[in-house]
Amino acid sequence: MTDTFLHVAGLLLFGCLAALALPGCAKEERSGVPPACRQGERAVRDALRAAPGDVRLDGTPLSACLADESDAAELADVGTAFVNAAAELAETAAQDPGGDEATQLGYLMGATQRGVREYQGVNAELVRRLEQETLIVRRRSQAFRRGERAGLRGG
Repeated sequence: MTDTFLHVAGLLLFGCLAALALPGCAKEERSGVPPACRQGERAVRDALRAAPGDVRLDGTPLSACLADESDAAELADVGTAFVNAAAELAETAAQDPGGDEATQLGYLMGATQRGVREYQGVNAELVRRLEQETLIVRRRSQAFRRGERAGLRGG
């Protein structure tokens, strides 16, 4: 009887421990948008000044701001910052297709396309919005294309 009692008690203890562990195992952590990505348009514009070099928001590549596990509000904040930065850059790039702003805008487009390729999801709408902002820009200019290639490669 003692052996049976110990066996049953052991099974119950194991079952209880397993039940306690399951919620922790099953819970999926959402990492969300990195905090650096939620700093707004000004931070995006400041970071883009490094284009076509290494553009980072506190060490975070722009493409990482588009992670699928982010919630809709976080992605909306990132999208707003990216679109507003693109609109501002496009105004100047339209006037000076060979200027720094054209390179920065190209980088932003490339990095966003890279992020969409990596994470897909709702971010395709962001690419469409950015493309709308670039309609006034010569996207075939060397400056824009140099930035876009750099963004696709490392953004």
